[in-house]
Parts: sequence; C-alpha cells; structure tokens
Amino acid sequence: MGPHPAVAAIRLAVRHVLHDILNGHRATSEAPGRSAQTPHGRPSSPLVLVACSGGADSMALASALAFEAPKLGIRAGGVTVDHGLQPGSDLRADEVALRLREMGLDPVDCVAVTVGREGGPEAAARDARYAALDAAAVRHGATAILLGHTRDDQAETVLLGLARGSGIRSLSGMAAVSGAGGRYRRPFLQLDRQTARKACMVQSLPVWDDPHNADPAYTRSRLRHEGLPALEKALGKGVVEALARTAQLSRDDADALDAWAGQAAASVRDAAGLLECAKLYALPPAVRRRVLRRAAIEAGAPAGSLFARHIEEVDRLITGWRGQGAINLPGKVVAQRQGGRLVIRQG
Repeated sequence: MGPHPAVAAIRLAVRHVLHDILNGHRATSEAPGRSAQTPHGRPSSPLVLVACSGGADSMALASALAFEAPKLGIRAGGVTVDHGLQPGSDLRADEVALRLREMGLDPVDCVAVTVGREGGPEAAARDARYAALDAAAVRHGATAILLGHTRDDQAETVLLGLARGSGIRSLSGMAAVSGAGGRYRRPFLQLDRQTARKACMVQSLPVWDDPHNADPAYTRSRLRHEGLPALEKALGKGVVEALARTAQLSRDDADALDAWAGQAAASVRDAAGLLECAKLYALPPAVRRRVLRRAAIEAGAPAGSLFARHIEEVDRLITGWRGQGAINLPGKVVAQRQGGRLVIRQG
C-alpha cells in the first residue's frame, strides 16, 4: 500500500525540484575548469537545506526532503530562524531543530536574528530571515534552500501586489526559483495549504501554528482570514487557483517585457550614451517604463524604493513634455529633460 495521497503529492513535488537541482549541479561540476570530485577524490554531492519554521507547510517539506534526498544521493540539511518576536521563541526554535535532526537532516542550524523596523514588521522579519538563510547557505556551501510557500501563499501575494498597484511584476507573485544563482526553490506553489497540513497529520508530524498568522494586526493575516474568504463567498470556490494561475501568466508576460526592454535599452541611446526622448516615445509604454526604471536603478536609485508613481513622473518627461523641471527620485537621483535627451543621474 502506497503513502497517503497528500504525502505522495508532497514527495512528488520535492522529487521534481531535487532532480532539477541535481541536473544543474552536474552541469556546473562538468563545466570546463570545474571538478566533479571532492579533494579526496570522492564524487561531490549537492547539499540542499530546508527552511523550517515548525509550521505545517515547512514540516511537510522537511519530511519530504528527508525521504527523497537520500534516494538521489543528495545531502539534506535544515535551517530554522528564531525571530525573537514572541516569548519562548528560542525554545521553540530548538525544538524544531531537534525534529529536523530526528528526521536525519544534517547539518541543522538554529539561527537567532534581530528584526528591525524598516518597511514595517512583516517586511523587516522577512529581510532578517532571508539574510540568515543566505548566510547559512554560504556557511555550509549549500546548492539550494527549499521554501514551503503554497498556492494559498501565492494567491495572497498576488492580492497584496494588486492592492499596491505596482504593475504586472507585482501580480506575478513568488517565483518557483529565485535568489542569487537560483538559490531559493519553492516546490509547493502548485499545492494548497490543506495538502501540507494533511501530510503532517497522517505522518504524525507535530506542527506549530504561529499566532502571528492569525493576528489581525498583520496585513497578510487579515487577507488570509477575512479577505480571501470574502472573495470566495462572493465569487465562488476556485479563487485561490485562479489567482495562482494569474501569477504564472503575469510572470511569463513580465519576463517577456523585461527581455524586450533589455534589448531596447541600447537602441534608444545616442553615441554619448544619453537617452533620446524621441526614440523613447516610439516604444510601447510598458517597454519604455521598464527602460526608464532600469536607467534610474543604474544611476543609483534603490530598486526597493522605486515605485510605479516615480516612473510615471519620469515618463511624463517623454510623453507630456511642457517644460517641467527635474524629477527627484529615491537615492538622490534626478531625472530631467535637456535638449531632446533624458538625463538621469545623481543629483
């Protein structure tokens, strides 16, 4: 008798990702100038870490990684991050680390971080967590880190992007592969949260439900417990699946437009490298704004602080020119029109 359908689905999703990681590792190892062996002459094997909070999604992911990795000759470890935001969080993180070791994962890190305030509590916690995960990957030489984001998380991310009005890239949600060198992998983006929880239940895996996930003080929590249920009540079941599908379609479109803008960027500059307003005007708006955004970032504007409204103001120097003055952008970058050229530079 095979495993429970929920367990089988979880393991299959992880198996697919591990095959991709293994193929990429082999291709890198076999590249000219690279060795596929350790200094001791043994074939190298990639190390894959799982980021585990102790919640159902990440516990199901850790269990599947522990089951599938040895069959492919992949080393498997784990990282749990203590954000220090609740009493007893250090003890809870130690318990999660112990469970990961009991699954056979090695190495296992339990990392305490200090959460700042920049960008709000949710963004600050996320930044601290990813910094800790990046450091763990470097410390252990890990090829990849698995994250337990589900289709439900993807739907929430799309709605949050829609609320910000930041364009198609925000609607594309979380990528299945992201981070430096494709470090982060999300095997569960096609699986719902209930499947992960059921997989934990049938395997008798203890899970911890973070009270922050039910705290209405947090935007994502309100969306999860109030917003999405209201949408499903008004529009019927299938909203989560539709939003996740929208994310993938939006990502495909955004990737294509980014590639187009990358090719167009060189063609709209003069011999001195300045942007020519007439050539910019001839581009489709979606492509032109991407060229402008890229130019602003190259001039020193922080990508995370550069919003759609900033680019719209710069765009009006091309499409609605009435002699207006310079536009101030984040990072002390200034954009202004001078004699048919758009100059974007440090002010």
